[in-house]
Amino acid sequence: MAGFTILVAGVFGMIAVAYANTPIPKGTQADAIAQGSVIYYRDGKTPIGRVGQSRVNIDDINKIPRHVQDAVIAAENRSFRDDSGISFKGLMRSVWMTVTGEQVQGASTITQQMARNYYDGLSREVSAQRKIKEIFIAIKLNKEMKKEDILLQYLNTVPFGRGANGIEAAARAFFKKHVWELNEAQAAYLAGRIQSPTTFDVLEKEGKFAATQERFAYVIDGMAQLDPAKYGGLPAKYGVQGAKLVDAKKFPKLAKQSDKDTLGGLKGYMIIQVMEELKQGGLSPDQVRSGGYKITSTFDKRLMSAAQKAVKDRMRAGALSKEFHAGLAAVDPRNGRVLAFYGGDDYVTRNLNEAFDAKKQAASAFKPYVLAAWLDSGRSLTSFVPGNKTVPEELPGTKPIGNSHNVGAAIDLVTATAQSVNTAFASMGYELDEKSGTVGELSAVKQVAIDAGLDKGRMEQDVRDHKYAFTIGSALVTPVEQAAGYSIFANAGKHVDYHVVQEVKRGKLVVVPEQATVKNVISPEAAADATVAMEEVLKTGTARGKGIGRPAAGKTGTNNDEKEAWFVGYTPQLVTAVGMYHEQCYTKSGKRVPLKNLACPEKAQPKEVSLGFEGAGPPTDIWRAFMLEAMKDEKVEQFPPRSSTGQPDNIVPSPTPTPTPTPEDEFPLDGMFPPDNTDNCDPMDLSCNGMGDLDPGNGHGNGNGHGNGRGNGDPWGDNGFGQSPAMAPAPSPSGGRRTTTGTGK
Repeated sequence: MAGFTILVAGVFGMIAVAYANTPIPKGTQADAIAQGSVIYYRDGKTPIGRVGQSRVNIDDINKIPRHVQDAVIAAENRSFRDDSGISFKGLMRSVWMTVTGEQVQGASTITQQMARNYYDGLSREVSAQRKIKEIFIAIKLNKEMKKEDILLQYLNTVPFGRGANGIEAAARAFFKKHVWELNEAQAAYLAGRIQSPTTFDVLEKEGKFAATQERFAYVIDGMAQLDPAKYGGLPAKYGVQGAKLVDAKKFPKLAKQSDKDTLGGLKGYMIIQVMEELKQGGLSPDQVRSGGYKITSTFDKRLMSAAQKAVKDRMRAGALSKEFHAGLAAVDPRNGRVLAFYGGDDYVTRNLNEAFDAKKQAASAFKPYVLAAWLDSGRSLTSFVPGNKTVPEELPGTKPIGNSHNVGAAIDLVTATAQSVNTAFASMGYELDEKSGTVGELSAVKQVAIDAGLDKGRMEQDVRDHKYAFTIGSALVTPVEQAAGYSIFANAGKHVDYHVVQEVKRGKLVVVPEQATVKNVISPEAAADATVAMEEVLKTGTARGKGIGRPAAGKTGTNNDEKEAWFVGYTPQLVTAVGMYHEQCYTKSGKRVPLKNLACPEKAQPKEVSLGFEGAGPPTDIWRAFMLEAMKDEKVEQFPPRSSTGQPDNIVPSPTPTPTPTPEDEFPLDGMFPPDNTDNCDPMDLSCNGMGDLDPGNGHGNGNGHGNGRGNGDPWGDNGFGQSPAMAPAPSPSGGRRTTTGTGK
């Protein structure tokens, strides 16, 4: 007996020592004082929107009505006003569950929860050690703080869901009221949510309210038990019997939870793009929502509106239905900042961002990268390249490539660019490969494209799948990639990856600086000469007559059967890319059905169909309208003069006089490549099911067959080419060239 007494005394002695050695933490957890973040336009002054709830601390418990306080007490800790900071009954239950292994949690009083949620140094791990430390701190807090102060601190910090931390934020989020305006039912609903706010959020978003209705009834019944004189009539008033809700009509009506307030219209696209970039940089959405950051984006408010107007005006002018899609992106070539984009009219209605997410074949708008690789290798604009047929005629791993019009046997590079001659660029790609010993790899062209910011994986996959069709735009790109990619021409061969965040600050501290690393991709001389060729596109080429009254250059692009169309153009200060495509909805039986809320209805799949126009049409018109507005107050700057460096590399002999070509800009037409998957083909669509005209002599090509508008998967599928044809010997160049071959530098 004496031994047992000594043992008990020893145990209590150890507990007393542990209690004495457990101080009340001084630090505050970040979550306890978390604030929402604000995203601004590039001026750092005009807000785009707020992410996360703005915490509003109540400074006096008397500003929180007694019935709100009592609802929380009834939900979480009915003995709160009288206990010592812990519940011995609950504690014994918790200890028993811990010993038996059932769980290591529960039995937390409001004081314990406040300590756990507020003070730094108390982890939220599920362990007996943490629980004991929490109990010691709760007892000390109960001795040193008034009950009213503990409750106030708890109500200011506890999470309720919908991103709301603290009772005032919750009142606004769920009822659009101040806390002092809440009635008993609303208070009971919020109090019931404390138990599992995240779970309740998920359930209610799915339209499942049984769990929150159960908690509501539990709290109403608890309030009646807590103070029968004051709350005894609440169960009958709010349809509760035996702690069960029997009249759902008495359940409080919640404010509609809608993304319209935060993500509606254009701002949703901007906010999501900023959040995604920060996430990629290591700042999670939860951190942004609670970090109290000032986030300065790259977006210009006036130019964002101008981009939308340019697209909408042209859509209306052409009477284009909602089946027609357009994406626009404008990038400052000097620093990679995305100043404006058009991804859609309302993020809540259609969350696909056409400027950032829609991956489409670049078509002839890819050819400038071939030109860049050619010029950067030491070759010149004065080189003569094939016109009516490729050299060699059979390009390894590639179906025949031709043009839809007669351009003569040989043309110079300015003409080839202005008139967008397929055979010329495919032959240039082969020439670069043949001379560097990389036939079939397109190393130089691919490297320039990758260094200019086009997706490496997509570029490499496309070369594997389509070989020399890569040179005329078989690879998938987005408008923003193209806008940033052409920066190498506007900015003397230098590239900065596109980005949408200038700076993230918390107070005066810069948490995330701008990520704008400059990379030299091609020489300034190559950039200058490529620009000379692309200026001609707007003067005499495929987009002739659509300049903007100042030095500008660019390139049109039109995919097979006019399914996708592009214009990418620039001044020294701004590069803008516009891409368009046309989707219709079809059932498996081939029946066309209308869009529903800007998307194909259930059991219908999108299919790309002809736009009915080329890149020189609406895409160039949109580009021109936007650029006129964007550049109206900007200084007129000149491009660098033609460098005339490099040596001619005549793939074919210099030409005799040839007929004047008819400007066209088409990616090879249907018949060149089989589609990826014909399962969803319209049985009558021969270009889709691979049974169309496959005459190799017509210079036409088959389209990709992809029409999902999301850029998912391989648009071409298995290459289906079998063995590569024998390679015809390539002529030797007539002039010298640089020895570097694959780096584009």
